[in-house]
Amino acid sequence: MTTQHTEATQNTSNATTNSYDIAIIGAGMVGAAIACGLGHTGLRIAILDKVEPSPFDPEKTPDIRVSALSYASEQILKNLGAWEHISSMRVCPYRRMAVTEKLDIPLSFSGVPLNQTLFNSKDIGYPYLGNIVENRVTQLGLHKTMKQYSNIDFIYPANIENIDFKTTLPTVRLTKDGQTESTQIEAKLIIGADGALSKVREWATIGLNSNQYKQQALVATVEYKGHQEDITWQSFTSTGPLAFLPLMDVNNKHYGSLVWYDLPDKIRSLTAMDDDAFIAEVIKNFPPQLPPLIKLLEKGSFTLVKRHAQHYVGNRVALAGDAAHTINPLAGQGVNLGFQDAATLIEIISEAHYQGKDIGLIGNIREYERRRKSENLKMMEVMDFFYHMFSNDNPPLKLLRNIGLGLADKLPFGKKKVIKYAMGLEGNIPKLAKPS
Repeated sequence: MTTQHTEATQNTSNATTNSYDIAIIGAGMVGAAIACGLGHTGLRIAILDKVEPSPFDPEKTPDIRVSALSYASEQILKNLGAWEHISSMRVCPYRRMAVTEKLDIPLSFSGVPLNQTLFNSKDIGYPYLGNIVENRVTQLGLHKTMKQYSNIDFIYPANIENIDFKTTLPTVRLTKDGQTESTQIEAKLIIGADGALSKVREWATIGLNSNQYKQQALVATVEYKGHQEDITWQSFTSTGPLAFLPLMDVNNKHYGSLVWYDLPDKIRSLTAMDDDAFIAEVIKNFPPQLPPLIKLLEKGSFTLVKRHAQHYVGNRVALAGDAAHTINPLAGQGVNLGFQDAATLIEIISEAHYQGKDIGLIGNIREYERRRKSENLKMMEVMDFFYHMFSNDNPPLKLLRNIGLGLADKLPFGKKKVIKYAMGLEGNIPKLAKPS
């Protein structure tokens, strides 16, 4: 790959225009995956972002931004050629996943909650359910793969003033203060992979349905003692779940990611606490399966908003990942849905290109929306069901859901179906998500 470092500025009367087949806005995990998947087509691709990812340091403690990559996402990354780079840096497989509700009077036998559903990869003959991976590690692995393709230009820092979709081909205007020349990019297709607050979506005048949840979330990276955990768990409370995700050991020290969902006032209070007070509050509120904590490394909070673009495609534009949808992160499915988007979009664009079709015309890419919108909506509705089912103190519902959690653990066929669905092994699976 030739890396193009473009320093572009505003001066439309003296603008240099570069032509591409595809311009991908956003070089994060989803945008970079799309670029990698289309590298073999020979299409001329520009991928733009404000910064490039910082290098990986194996001695550095884990980043706070991590994702639970499903088995299907791993297959996509393997088929793109990125997984070997990712796994050579840092991944933490998890083999078990527990779901329970935290009760004032715990229901347990020999330390095991009776109102718990435990999913185990052994139940379906797989070595693990998925991997917890730092977002930056996944992004770096994809960027390393991109460098293999001479038809991909990574343009940064890309300060995009606007994208004009009214011209014959969409035109991306790049600007930088203090310079006298301007660079413009025109492309047959613009792909918006620029996140939840997508400017591509806005410039393409694609409508958005959104709803902010009552809860907010706090994420923290902690060091714990004991042994390397292979289980991720989620314990529901009336104000939101508490979750633990194991991270890869660094220098024989154990790390984990904690997620605390709660009402905004509580999250603000937790965010303002010093390290010792925060650890004490975690120990007080989290269930007993939390491993003994040593110290807090980092914490941060964010609002929870469900967003769904009214359309995934328009004439010469397509949206993928968070630009198309954001989901309640209860089960950590957001990035996995994004990779499924990427794999499907790669498939649709490649087919259109090999058939000699114009890849930017809406009629040639509409199949992407048809396949992905219904699948994403299905997952959003499942997450909303769990959100409303558990985020309350209604006594009949509380009894019903705790009986349900206990019974679900004793139904092997149902558990296997749920495991496969969460791993991305069920449903309308794109070709890249299947083992090669």
